[in-house]
Order: sequence, then C-alpha cells, then structure tokens
Amino acid sequence: MHYPRSPEKIIVMQHLQTFDVSPRLPKRLEPLAELARNLWWTWEPEARKLFRHLDPDLWHRTGHNPVRMLQLCRQTRLLELSKDDDYVSEMESVYRRFKTYLARPDTYGNRIPLNPAVAYFCAEFGFHESLPNYSGGLGILSADHCKTASDLGLNFCGVTLLYRHGYFKQQIDRKGLQEAISLNQNFHHLALSPARVEEEPLFVTVELLDRTVTVKVWELKVGRIPVYLLDTDIEKNRPEDRLITEHLYGGDLEMRIRQEIVLGIGGVRTLRALGIEPEVYHMNEGHSAFLSLERIRHMVATEGLRYYPGLQAVAASNVFTTHTPVPAGNDAFPREMMDLYFSKYTDEVGISFDDFFRLGQPELEGDDRFSMTILALRTSRHANGVSKLHGDVSRGLWSGLWPDVPVREVPITSITNGVHAKTWLAPEFQKFYNQYLGVDWDEHLTEPDYWRRLIDIPDEVLWETHQFLKSRLIDFVRDCTRQHRSRMGESPEQIRTINGLLHPDILTIGFARRFAAYKRGKLLLSDKERLVRLIRNSERPVQFIFAGKAHPKDELGKKLIEEVFRFSREADVQHAFVFVENYDTYVARRLCQGVDVWLNTPLRPLEASGTSGMKAAINGVVNFSVLDGWWYEGFNGKNGWAIAPEATVGSAELQNPTDTESLFYILEHQIIPLYYAKPDSRLPLAWIQLMRESIRSVTPFFNTERMLKEYSKRMYQPAAAAFARLRENRYRAAVGLADWKHGIRTEWNKIRIESVTTSPPVSGPLKVGDQLEVAARIALGPVRPVDIRVQTYVGETENESMRNAAPVDLSEMQPAGQPGVYWFRGIVTTKESGSYGFNVRVIPAHRDLLHDHELRLITWAK
Repeated sequence: MHYPRSPEKIIVMQHLQTFDVSPRLPKRLEPLAELARNLWWTWEPEARKLFRHLDPDLWHRTGHNPVRMLQLCRQTRLLELSKDDDYVSEMESVYRRFKTYLARPDTYGNRIPLNPAVAYFCAEFGFHESLPNYSGGLGILSADHCKTASDLGLNFCGVTLLYRHGYFKQQIDRKGLQEAISLNQNFHHLALSPARVEEEPLFVTVELLDRTVTVKVWELKVGRIPVYLLDTDIEKNRPEDRLITEHLYGGDLEMRIRQEIVLGIGGVRTLRALGIEPEVYHMNEGHSAFLSLERIRHMVATEGLRYYPGLQAVAASNVFTTHTPVPAGNDAFPREMMDLYFSKYTDEVGISFDDFFRLGQPELEGDDRFSMTILALRTSRHANGVSKLHGDVSRGLWSGLWPDVPVREVPITSITNGVHAKTWLAPEFQKFYNQYLGVDWDEHLTEPDYWRRLIDIPDEVLWETHQFLKSRLIDFVRDCTRQHRSRMGESPEQIRTINGLLHPDILTIGFARRFAAYKRGKLLLSDKERLVRLIRNSERPVQFIFAGKAHPKDELGKKLIEEVFRFSREADVQHAFVFVENYDTYVARRLCQGVDVWLNTPLRPLEASGTSGMKAAINGVVNFSVLDGWWYEGFNGKNGWAIAPEATVGSAELQNPTDTESLFYILEHQIIPLYYAKPDSRLPLAWIQLMRESIRSVTPFFNTERMLKEYSKRMYQPAAAAFARLRENRYRAAVGLADWKHGIRTEWNKIRIESVTTSPPVSGPLKVGDQLEVAARIALGPVRPVDIRVQTYVGETENESMRNAAPVDLSEMQPAGQPGVYWFRGIVTTKESGSYGFNVRVIPAHRDLLHDHELRLITWAK
C-alpha cells in the first residue's frame, strides 16, 4: 500500500554556503576524461556517441559538452557503464583511434619539405556549440582551419580571446523581436585548461594607457594543435579592464581597441612566454593586426634593430586574410584615440607619430582614421581574399593603397574557403561512405576522380539516408518550436498543432545565416502572394525553415528577423514556414544535413565567400544561390541553380526586383517540378542525380584540406623562407633591404622614360604569331639598372581602356651613350587577333622583394 509523501519542509537559511560534488570516474572509464578535453571528439561521430550514451538527456541539457557531463553524471550510471563490457570495448576502440591519430607519423606536414611554425590569430573560433566563443562564419572558418591543420600535421597554434559571455543566446519574443541573452560562462565547465610554464599558470601583461592589464592564458587542445585563449576577467585587474574580454564584438570603439590590443600584442607576448617562436603569423581578419607592432617593438628592444629593418622582417613573415568586401566593415580608430594608446610605442621604436599613423591611414585626403585592415595590408607581404570573386573585389577595394598600379596587379590574391568535411558531414553519410567508398574515404577528399565513385552508391541508399536526415530535422524543428511557444505561454491547443508542422515528403528549403542587410533575408517575402501560393499548393507544396541572428546593435538586421518571424506566424503559412531561434553550430548541422535546397540571396558582390552552402552540398543538399562568393566558382550548371545568373552588380534597388523574379521563376518552373517528378512513383531519380552531382562537384574542392594545402604552399612556406633569409646574420638582409628601399624612394622621382619605339611600327598590320620589338630609352639618374625592371604592359583595348593586360619584361639593356641613360628592349609575341595597346613602365627590383609593388612605386611612359 502506498501512502502519499508529506511535502518536505524547505528551510531558508541566510549566508548559505554551496559546493559542487563531481562523480569519481571509475578506472575503466578514465580515458573519457582525456577524450573530453580534446576537441577531436567534435569531428568523430563514434566519440560523440560515447558521451551521448552516458545520459542522452544530460547530453542535450549541457549543450553537448562532455566536460560538463563528466562533472554532472550520476555516479551510479558511471559505475553501471564501467561494468558494461560492450561500452568499455567501444570506448577503448575510440581511445585507440584517438591515440593513433595524435601519434600518426605519415601526415602531410611530415611529408612536405618545409613545415614552418604558424601562429594563427582570429577574434573568434567556432569549434562547437559547447564552446560558444564565436558569432558566425569567421569563427566557423577559423575553427575548421585549425581542425584541418591538426589533420594535416602542420606546425600550428591558434590565438584568440576568451569571452566570459560569448556572443549571445538568441530569444524571439511574441512580436518577433530578438532578445540577446548573456551566457555567463564558467570556464571550468569547458574543455579548457590554464596554460602553464614550469607548472605555473601563465599570465602576461599588456599596457593600456597609464596602467598594466594582466591577462590569464587558457589552452584548448584541438587534435594535435593547441589554441591559446586570453582572459582579462581576473580579480587583480580593474573592473573596466575585466570587461575587455566580456563580450565578443561588444562595447564601443574604445572597448574594441582594447580588445584588439590584448589580442594582437597580448597574443604575441603569450607565445613568447610559452617559448613558441612562430616563423609565420597569420592574421585572419584585421582584428589582430597590432601583433605586427609588438613584433617590431620586440625586435628593436632585443635585437638592436632599427624600426624599418624590423618592419621588413615582420612583413615578410606575416600573412593576412581579409573577409570583408566593404570599407565600413573594417575597424578604424580616430587619430586622437591612437595617440592616446600608442604615443609611448613611437618613442620605444624610434619613429614619429605621423610615420606610425601612416601605417593604418587610408590614402584619401583628409581621412584621419587608423584602419586595422590597412595596417594588416601594410605589414604583410602575403594577403588574400577568400574566393576568386572576393579577390577581385578586394583588389579593387584597396587599390588606392597602390596608386598607379593596375587593379589586377594589386598584391592581394585569393584562396577560396572550404569546410572541415568530418565536422559537417552527417554521420549517416560517413557510414555509407565507409561501406561504398572505403573506410579511408577521408584520405581522398581532394581527389575529384575518387568522388566519381559516388555512382556506386545505390539511389535507394542515398535517398533513404537523406529522408532520414530530413525527418530528423523536422523532429528537431518541432521540438525547438514547442519549447519556444511554451516559453511564450501559448495554450496547450496551440502547442499541439506543432505536431503537424512540416512534413518529410514536402520540398523543404532552408535559409540560415547572419541577418545583415546585404544577406537579404526577406527577399523571398518580396512577393508574399506568390510565396503563399507555393506553400499552399495542394499537389506540389513547398515548406521553408529560416534561422539566423542579427548583431545586437544592428537594428536593421533585427527588423528583418521580426518581419520573417511575423510572416511565419500568419495563419495560412505557419504550418510550413518556420523560424528557428538561437542559430548555432548545432542548428546549422541539422539544417545543412536535412533540407532539400539551400537558399542564399546576398547582394552581389558582398558575399566574400560563404561556407554554409558548402556544408549543405557535401550532404547532398542542392544549392540555389546568387552567383556570389564561393558559388560563383562552385556552380557548374548541373549541380544546383543560380539566381539571375546574367544580372550585373548594382544597388539593392536594381538587384532586388530582378533577383526576386528569377528566384520565383526558377522555383516554379525548375526546382519544384524536378523534385516532384517520380517516374516510378517511388524515387525522384532526376533529383537524386542532382544530389549526387552536388556532392561530387563540391566535396573535392571546397574543403579545408585543399584550402590548407594552398595556404601552406602559397603563403606559409614562402613567408617562412623569406623570414629565414631576412633574419640571417642578425637581420643583415633586413637592414640591407630597408636601406635600399630608403635610397630608392629618395631617388625614384628622377627616373624618366624618354622615348618608346617599336619594330615593326605598330601603325602597320600584324598577324597572329608576329613579334614586336619594343625599345625604351630611360634616364635613371642615380638609380642603378640592377635596381629596376622595365616592362611593356600589353592588353586588349576597348573605348580607350585596356583589359586582360599583362607585363612583358624588356630585359635586354645597353647604355645609351649618356651617363645614367639606357636602352631597354624586349619582344612581344602576338597570340590572338584583336585590338591591342601597350605602355612601358619602370618598377623597383630587388631579390628580397616579395612582390613587384611592395614599394608602391611605378613610373609610366607619358
């Protein structure tokens, strides 16, 4: 017989002292502790499965955080599993794979001739939702970069700030207004450990104005590599300095400069304190560019170098990646603020404040701001955009820093982004890849021919796996919606309707990204009547899932979210149009793996790269996007759709109507009919072939393994080699280069191109294959011929402009009979018919210049 229990008497006590009790890990399960503290588990499904199996409910309540799970898991459950031979055997198998991974000798890094030490700085890293130290795409890319550096065995470490409140947790209220909820993280609940030197926790200091700020250093293990995170929220700091690492991208301009001083200067000091001596410093965006100043200061203080030789050595070994295609997106500080924070610096390195300020000053007359992107460009000899199109945009955007240099020769190249495949690929896909492609499929990521073997995967397997992931996504969206509406106090009847939300047999389109104006998150809503007709079509309906955050200070972005959310609650569409709140890496994985179509609608050409579409494509999801960023390269005409492919770049007012019409036309006449075409009444065979082509065409190129190998070959190895040469014999070459540059700059304006002749004369007819000798008589004055290159610049002409131009050296030199005057000759071979033009120019030349326009000096024939 059961008797009702009396309610326990609750005793309220003042000054109550609390304490936590963690379980004691049984000896047989001790490897779990090591696995939990290395983020290798984030890209290994079997490792995640181990922790999820401990307690599925706790796994979700902790935000998929193994460290916190091991602090909260019931002792009885751990004891139970320690006696479960199957579980222990699986754990031991995963642990052996982990140890094998860490010790593997045959990595890419061990095979290449030069594997330099690289320090990679970024303001955010998005490794996993359990470590919310990121806001969006920049952080996700930097994390994927680190994971792949580990996979490839590169000599690599990361540096960032550790934010007490992270970015923010997003909640949407009844009206659709975004609320930013602070996270208030306990770092001891994360996979972090205090960095140590000689067994003591590491602290470094940074000078801010009239005081010294102490920075605590944490270490995060990411496979084989470490990432160091800097934290000012410690008791010995002033309250205002503890706030420096409170929020990611929070505060005003003064808070931003303090954060960037701690990141750049504090980051370099951290590596020095740890005994790490990078040969290459990679700045992922300009937030960390102050690192260049600290490197120069240290060389001046410890090596006896002057400032300008130090600048040569630092710039030779710096790599800078820009992600922002508009000037307004780059941090810039007023002259007065820079004077406050760096007046002592100029005294330490022995230069005037004006010379210092010019490092970050735009070329525009009267612009008295110090740009972090310009600082990064002027203190780096290796710079890149993140897609081919973005490289073009960046060269145009920053061409003012290289006056008189043709835009196509501005020294900013491009390395197209990728994604870390094992992080973003659904485990179910990995499972059938193991079966049909081989268990070593991830060793062949960058081999296009290997991925043709996708044909071996049966249609039924591919489709059924996709449908499973889609059903899982719908269950996930229903759960999120149920929690959201419960929090808003909706009635049980309203909440029960969620069971009919979305359907796995309906074409499902996903849109998820940062809600900034240029992303055009409401472009689909530009024609609501047409959209409603698509949703309510009884024979071939469409459903939509939206997600995304706006920066807390971006009022326009928040307004866009409000409009999308309000539309999602309209009675005639709310069963098939959903906004999922709190977009993070977990929501991203579910969406990228489960929708049928990935929609992207940026305003051309403002999408630097974008990687969400890549994550979708490797999971068989088909892209439907504006030809911007990576899709400009990835679209091949048969692996998805391009919105308004013939449209040109223009304002939103010009692009919006064209893109809206194209979007709906392609949906109505191509995408929807193809999805619902089932000739055998069972499988959409044409759609499955489209999925297969999406995977085949995107996977081998748009991955971070290909990306990192490009960085290694084109950036890291050349930068390290250049640095090694300049630092030899106590930086003798750096001193020589600085002195040579000073001399060339002083004398350059004395160079004159006196005459240019051709043989035969260009006024006569030429045939393809003919040779044209170009001769230029040039007065060099005191400049030596060995210090210059003379080139003819040849290109197609149209309306008095020249395109597709390229330089040809006039390398034959002989004296012209007067002191300092020479003839330079060379041959131009005609290769194609058309109208052509040419000019002659002189540029500096030195064996230690890393690109032609390093001095930004060029003289053209007039």
